[in-house]
Amino acid sequence: MTAALLALLSSVLWGSADYLGGVLSRTRAAIQVVALSQAISLVVVGLAVVLTGAAIGSTAVVWGMLAGLAGGTALICFYAALAAGTMGVVAPISALGLVVPVLAGLLAGERPSVLQLIGIAVAVAGVVLASGPELSGGASARPLLLAATAGFGFGFTLLFLAQSDDTLPTLAMMRVASVGLLSVVLLALWRTTGVPVRINVRAAPALGFVGIADLGANGLYAVAATSGLLSVVAVLASLYPAVTVILAWRFGRERLGGLQQAGVGAALVGVVLLAAG
Repeated sequence: MTAALLALLSSVLWGSADYLGGVLSRTRAAIQVVALSQAISLVVVGLAVVLTGAAIGSTAVVWGMLAGLAGGTALICFYAALAAGTMGVVAPISALGLVVPVLAGLLAGERPSVLQLIGIAVAVAGVVLASGPELSGGASARPLLLAATAGFGFGFTLLFLAQSDDTLPTLAMMRVASVGLLSVVLLALWRTTGVPVRINVRAAPALGFVGIADLGANGLYAVAATSGLLSVVAVLASLYPAVTVILAWRFGRERLGGLQQAGVGAALVGVVLLAAG
């Protein structure tokens, strides 16, 4: 039950960070939002490593770097998709990447209960239903393709994070890799477009929240993945679209269609079944 609760809390943090990150990406380049928020969280996790004296072993380096590269790439695609499409649809599509850690867990020999398997099916169906209105036609393909690419990146990030039980050092190396990747991309863009990175002081608190919330979600998920079934924890952690959808509806005045409402409801039912199992 503890692992399930941690995974659910991580989805709340991810969903909140994604909503605010998407809002910020509508007034500035997505790559800048990602890079600056990640840089802020790198400072935070770096200080945590120094203050706790945590040793960074080879396992943390390998899995943290892989998670950082996959996560950094996914975030660039995801925020660009949020800025170009409807949040309530882009977020659920990106969550389909959860099939990566779920399949990995099952192939590794995990055996969820029958109730949990039903919960996984219901939760995934909820994500698909939430994506239904835009997939039915009449929408630009670009945000959908970006969201799908981000989904697989997130899926591999979840898989890589679950391989190390040395959470804090792994998170530190994850941030080192993602910030390094984003810095290279920003430099390349600056050389080709001549547009420098501009930091709006007023946006700093929001960027800090995005980065730290994402960092906290990664940490909660990593702990949950080491104490529970990956095939179950990954599904619970991937329910963040429900949070993004609700925030976009409540604060962004986005309209939710009937299928989207049914999808969110199915996702919640899946959570109950997974927790009960």
